[in-house]
This record gives sequence, structure tokens and C-alpha cells, in this order.
Amino acid sequence: MAKFELKMPKMGESVTDATITKWLKNPGDRIELDDPIVELATDKVDSEIPSPVEGVLKEQLFKEGDTVEVDTVIAIIEMEGEEEEAEEAPAGQASQPAAGEQKEPAQKEESAAPAAEADAPAADKAEPQETHTPASRTGDSDRFFSPLVRSIAREENIPMEELEQIPGTGKNNRLTKDDLLKYLKTREEKPTAAEKPAAKDPKAASAPSKTAKPDAPAIQVGAKDEVVEMDRMRKLIADHMVMSEDTSVHITLFREVDMTPIVNWRNKNKALLQERDGEKLTFTPIFIEAIAKALKDYPMMNVSLDGQKIIKRKNINVGMAAALPDGNLIVPVIKNADHKNLLGLAKEVNDLANRARSNKLVPDEIQGGTFTLTNFGTFGATMGTPIINQPQVGILGVGLIQKKPVVVETPEGDTIGIRHMMDLSLGCDHRIVDGALGGLFLQRVAEYLENFDTSQKI
Repeated sequence: MAKFELKMPKMGESVTDATITKWLKNPGDRIELDDPIVELATDKVDSEIPSPVEGVLKEQLFKEGDTVEVDTVIAIIEMEGEEEEAEEAPAGQASQPAAGEQKEPAQKEESAAPAAEADAPAADKAEPQETHTPASRTGDSDRFFSPLVRSIAREENIPMEELEQIPGTGKNNRLTKDDLLKYLKTREEKPTAAEKPAAKDPKAASAPSKTAKPDAPAIQVGAKDEVVEMDRMRKLIADHMVMSEDTSVHITLFREVDMTPIVNWRNKNKALLQERDGEKLTFTPIFIEAIAKALKDYPMMNVSLDGQKIIKRKNINVGMAAALPDGNLIVPVIKNADHKNLLGLAKEVNDLANRARSNKLVPDEIQGGTFTLTNFGTFGATMGTPIINQPQVGILGVGLIQKKPVVVETPEGDTIGIRHMMDLSLGCDHRIVDGALGGLFLQRVAEYLENFDTSQKI
């Protein structure tokens, strides 16, 4: 019998490892082509992995909860055929290095999720060797530090000699993100000998430290209270929200918009689109179209900030926050939204939203966003103050559309009318977005919505 090595697949450009959350097949189970074998979770998305071959699952090399680097063999599938046939991997599998060529192992990047940070040991037969290239080190150190740990150390001005003194709890005493964050909490109270002596500049001495944060208050748990552990995705969301608040200077701008023309146009066309194309016509593609047009008019809202460098994004990729059945949140991305008409946007919005709810998104579909839309109105909220989705500099919240008596200007004079009104709330990174730029951008979005072409067909 031939043996096929099932490897951890590459699940996105920046994804270097994934956590096995559930084995869907057990040793001895018959596997058909494209049968889902295992459920995986990254810091981006959860997904099922189908089998590229037919056969019988012979062996699982990792347990549920283990975090495994891409291109690592995670299971053995026994196929019919000669033993030597298994040496040729089918299309889609990672190619093997040529003779005489040494293949470098992918370096594991720290995930924001606590579950992914634990260096879970592999089964004895598949334990990877601890080899690291010089590019994976920090400075002249022989100790390995992950990209995330190196990034945090750089931001907190931790020199190499100090970093090397911090004990690690990971595999082979590797320093994890949690180790470094715990160390930073006590760094101000108990400075190490390895710290560089601070300059005795009065300005420097009086400058507040980024790490000087008050400790969280102790939480009392009553006898009848229920304590529930956060799930993996909620932990990721919590970490991302705290990181965003720590990174950006948030300001929120508000603007009311008259949605009456759009509401009337949608009411006339939603049944037609459903009957003709089987597609729902929601307000989301209309919002995304207005955002994409406004981003073209104000490209400095379509940027990222890297220290003191501004990265001007070439593509306009609008993320749309989508609520999942379990109450968590995910943000699939409409790539090149400015290149798509309203029908194309409607179809893509429906497809991404449906697959998000059924856990069928792939990592690349929730990466690369340059601006985000979030809809508070879906859940009855009239407005909110959205938190920026890093590393973007802006996020637009849309509230509940509701009828209100408002002043309507006409050639004959002002009058009171019943209109469908909605509040917009723009969250901005004040490090790069001034009130003027944010206000002009918000006004432009409102103008595109209020001047929507109601004569167009979809």
C-alpha cells in the first residue's frame, strides 16, 4: 500500500501556522476524495481541510489543540498502489527540495490567540527539529525570537541584552508574547540590570512610559455567578480591540444623512433582483459603493501608518463587519471595490456574508482591507463609536434607518417632511487624519448617498 503524507496547508500569505481544533476522521476511517479531514483555526479564520486523495486514515501525527507550522506532515493516508507511487505528491501539495538543496523550515509567528501561542508538542514521530536561520534572530543573539516578540521589543525600546535575560515558557524556553507582556507590566517597578541607563534629560525623565498602565481591578465572583471561558475567536477580538486602542488616537465624527431616495429605490428593485438572480438587495453594497468613491476622492483616508511612515494604499479594499451566529465578529473584504458595479458588489457581499456565517471563508478573504464598514443599525442601534481595524486609519459606522420629521428645502420654501434618516459615525486615527480631512470625507460619503442615482437599473 502507498502512503500519502497530508501536510498543513498554506492558508494565506501571512499565515505561518494553524491550530488543529477537531479531527473529522479517525485512524481506520475510509476517506473519499475531498472529504473534510480536519478543522483548523488560524488567527484569521477557521476552515475545514478536504482530502486530496482517497484511502484510509492510517495515523494522526498531532492532537486536537496542537499548533502546527505550514508544510508540516499532520497525518498519513494509506492509498491503494505501490509504495513508490506515494513519493510523487499530487498537485497542490508543497514541492520537495531538489537534491543537494536544504529546505528551510517556515518560522512560526506568534499568534494573538492564547491557544495559538502555546507550543503544543507534536507526536514523537513528527516532532520538527529546532533549527533557525540567522534571519529569524534579533540582532546578534543566538536565541530565537518570533517576529511578533521582536516587534513588541522594538516598540518598547527593549535592547537585545535585556531581551535575552527574560525567561521564556515556550518550547525549549522560547520567549512567547505572554512572557514579554508580563515582563513589561513589572518592568517599570523592577528594572533589570540589563536595561540601558536612561539619559538624565529632564524631559526624558518626565515623559510618561507606554507601559505604565494601571492594573485591572480584582473581580469578585458571587456564589450564583457563572464563569464562562472566552472562546478562541472572542479572545482574538478582545486582543485586537485593546491593541487598536493602544495604537491609534481615536476620534469619532458624526453626520446625519437622508436615505429616502435609496430606501424607495431599493423597495422597487429588491424583488426584481431576487426573482432574476436569486440575490438579496441589502443596503451594504450601496454603502460600500459610496465609501469606495469617497476613498478615491480622499486617498489619504486609504492609508496605513508605520511609525512615522505613511503607506498609501493603491487598492481600495473595503472590509464589512459581519456578525456570526455565535455572537462573534468577522470582517470579510471586498477587494478592489472601486472597480465593481452595484450588481457585482451585491453578489460579492451576499456570497461573503453567507460563507462567513457557515464558516467557509478562507484566510485571504479577510485580509488586505484598507477601510472598514460596520452596521450598527442591523441590531437596532442609531449610532456608535467604532474602533479602527488596524492597520487602517478609518472605519465608518452606519446606524438604524428610521423615519423622522425634518426640514425639507424646496424652491417654494422650507417645509416639514417625513424622511428616512440615518446617522453616520466615522472613526479616525487622529495621528494622521485631522478633523478637516475626516469631516470632508464623511461629508463626501453622505453626498454620494443623498445623490444616489435612482434611475439606474440593477
